[in-house]
Amino acid sequence: MDSDGTQDARGTHANPVPRPAGPPQPPAVPPRPARAPGVPHASGQVTPPSSAVAAWLNEARPAARPGIWRFGYRLPKAAGAPERLSPVTVLGMLIPLAVALVLWSLWRQGSLPYQFALLRLFTPDDWWWGGTIASPRNMEGAEARVVYDGAFFAVLVYAMGRLGGWLDAARHFVGRRPQPARALLALLCALAALSFVFPSAFPGVGWDALPVVDPLFSLIVLISGSYELFASPTFTDFLYTVITLLVVWPFALLGGWWPYLRERLAARRKGPDRPGPTRVERPRAQWPQLRDAGQYEAADVLTAEVAAGRMNDVDCARVTRAWAAGLADFRETVLREGGAAWAHPSGDRDLPRRGARHDLLAGQVRIGRWVAAERAPLAYHDAGAALGPEVLGTSLLAVGPSGSGKTRTLVEPLTEALALQALTGGCALVAVSSPGSPLGSDSAFDVIVRIGDPASVHDLDPYAESDDPDEAAAVLGEALVGDLDTVNGQSAATALAQLLGPYRAVHGRFPTLPELRELLEGEPTALSALREAVAGDEVMRRELEARIRQTGTPGDPGRALADRLALLNRPAFADFFGGSGGRAGEPEGGAHRPFSLRAVAHHPLRVRVDLPERGHEEAGRLITRLVLAQFHTVVREGRRAHFACLVLDDATGTVTAESVRRIQRLRSQNAGVVLALRSIGDVPEALHGPLYGAVGCRMAFSGITTWDGSRFAQTWGTEWVETTEVAKHTVFADQPMTRALHALRKLVTGKAVTTDAVTVRQVERERWSASQLAHEVPPGHAVLSLTTVKGEHAPPLLVDLRG
Repeated sequence: MDSDGTQDARGTHANPVPRPAGPPQPPAVPPRPARAPGVPHASGQVTPPSSAVAAWLNEARPAARPGIWRFGYRLPKAAGAPERLSPVTVLGMLIPLAVALVLWSLWRQGSLPYQFALLRLFTPDDWWWGGTIASPRNMEGAEARVVYDGAFFAVLVYAMGRLGGWLDAARHFVGRRPQPARALLALLCALAALSFVFPSAFPGVGWDALPVVDPLFSLIVLISGSYELFASPTFTDFLYTVITLLVVWPFALLGGWWPYLRERLAARRKGPDRPGPTRVERPRAQWPQLRDAGQYEAADVLTAEVAAGRMNDVDCARVTRAWAAGLADFRETVLREGGAAWAHPSGDRDLPRRGARHDLLAGQVRIGRWVAAERAPLAYHDAGAALGPEVLGTSLLAVGPSGSGKTRTLVEPLTEALALQALTGGCALVAVSSPGSPLGSDSAFDVIVRIGDPASVHDLDPYAESDDPDEAAAVLGEALVGDLDTVNGQSAATALAQLLGPYRAVHGRFPTLPELRELLEGEPTALSALREAVAGDEVMRRELEARIRQTGTPGDPGRALADRLALLNRPAFADFFGGSGGRAGEPEGGAHRPFSLRAVAHHPLRVRVDLPERGHEEAGRLITRLVLAQFHTVVREGRRAHFACLVLDDATGTVTAESVRRIQRLRSQNAGVVLALRSIGDVPEALHGPLYGAVGCRMAFSGITTWDGSRFAQTWGTEWVETTEVAKHTVFADQPMTRALHALRKLVTGKAVTTDAVTVRQVERERWSASQLAHEVPPGHAVLSLTTVKGEHAPPLLVDLRG
């Protein structure tokens, strides 16, 4: 962008484009700090911000859910408050514990019916004395009783733990705490559990050991058939170690011991900081990321620029972007130009005026406030509603009647935000205004194309500076007949290519629209001249002969193409679309300079296209389709670092089957479109479903009809909600005294005695019904759902566009 226009795309810097004067240029030699780079002040404290830009830079921008204004965002207290276990949950945890204690007591006393049935079933009879239930006769019987008790205890603990939700309670009380409190609390719980398993190892503990160690030892005795293994101290210590690890292992997982230990070891490997001044966490206004990389001189220069007020938010965002891009000459450029480094080719460092709140570091523009409704997540309650490239990359569809505020509250703030981001080098903007209501001021754009205005500086290249006849034919055919059901898009593109190819082979350029109309209508003179010119080119001659044979036949798309071209071949557009007689890319004396939309794929340009007025509605729709088709074509070229966005203030008659398919591919091409419609009826009915599915962000303004609302309701789908139904039933008493009391109560209150039957169930309900969207969205509000390019979703929520 420092090429001064010498390396920019053709036609993007044609004069006389208005070039407003930029801010005052920085001094030739940037101010040098009085102290050594990277050394803090003697007090060890960070210098407080000395300008509004420094305070803006230092403001926190925490990560948040899609659509939340991150500048100074604070999570609502209700969302961050720790959850409490309800009394019902606590009671459900204690009751199974009491039941387990009663069952274990009855088991130890042998009072449960059929208590030893399984034991006698799976063991030999000679282990037990005859005539008894389970009296051991030998060593095997005695050890089997111990193993049987241990197995019952394990099953009892597992069953009651699952029934009482003990694991969830442990996660609630221990797992939610920060480290190291979480690890310490889990350690205390592990020691408590070990005291029940090995009570003799803890002085002062007088209770009996739980059946954990003895059943394991008895099982080993039954398997080995003797006590000889326990004569070895090594084997016994190994068993104690294994039991201890098995008891402690669940508490280690609960307390997160291993991740915490790895974190501490990693911190210890780094070692203590080098001796020297105390390290102070620097605010963003002192450019800590540059200092951490060793760019102390550049950081000091930028810090001084910010403190002196010579940099605005656009400059800060632009320099930050250049640093993130890893430019090789970053230091030299900053030392030479200061805050004006990498300025936009237009020389602008800000817009002449702003009407919305912007945060260029986060790439967001605030459009309103999320309403704290019942269906809104707590994180969205009264938070700012914002849009940025991360959601616009999935494209946005906004539907609302005239007067609902689409242009004022959505399109204009988005256009302004994208124009600001273009000044930082991060975005290319193409805005198509509605007839009679241009978006933004003229000085906020680099290129303004006023179709039909003799005072316009620029013209629109109908072929987007293409060199491929097939590509140019596909784009032009989509614009001309893409909305017609009677003409196939492929046949229209083929008919145009059969003329564009031979014409370019002869003249080295594509025909002007009046010349193309004559060829499509089958003008004998024009076709004969072109046939004679391509006589030596066999391939192009066959192409032209095929077009001549189809001219006038049933199903020929040439007539429909010529009729649509006639809309642009009016006296009001005589000097536009190459109508001056020169080639499409290089006019030979026309008053307007053709602008190619292909430039936005290579440069962060700000382009505005003003549609014609005074009875040219159909021509305006055709031009809008042409811009949309060209935008889809040019953004596919190469890999660019900046985001490209097309904003259509009125997309009526613009959406076609081919454009819907191309919108789905924009998110992978770092591009997006914004489509504003008065009603979804302005789109062919067959494309309603595909259009809603192609865009990732959908916005329904106040005042839409139930028909339009039904489309949003179908797209947003349903959700599971918990409903409570209360039914009142009259109580009929059987006893005379009770009937007398009920009669007396009815006489006094005038109401019969009833009882409430409460039913709680999960039902599937529409997120927003068509009736709610049509009648319950207040004026100045809209329902907005978002999807980011990474796949994160924000449900459809109510937005106050006046906030």
